[in-house]
Amino acid sequence: MPDDPGTDDRLDPAVGELLRRNADGLVPAVVQEATSGRVLMLAWMDEEALHRTLTTRRGTYWSRSRQEYWVKGETSGHVQHVRTVELDCDGDTLLVRVDQTGPACHTGAASCFDVHPLLAEPR
Repeated sequence: MPDDPGTDDRLDPAVGELLRRNADGLVPAVVQEATSGRVLMLAWMDEEALHRTLTTRRGTYWSRSRQEYWVKGETSGHVQHVRTVELDCDGDTLLVRVDQTGPACHTGAASCFDVHPLLAEPR
């Protein structure tokens, strides 16, 4: 994938061909804090959300509950500045590395995975 997604108003068709979407046309995006490597959240992207993320370098996702695009931090101020976006070998998952400002989770937790730990490392 090129470093510069260009100024076209849609996703590069070559990138779109690599995506393996679910039945709703979405690809899961694992969002990771770029410096620490901590997983912050899982979100969903379609081609438009991916294109917006690549061109603005702001985490932009598809809200399945609201049925609309949302830019992380647009209302909360907890912005995600995107450093890199990578597609896995199967084309069915994106890895988005970000610099996160404030908590990533809508509950106010730093990570969405802080809320319900199911197994901790043994002492």
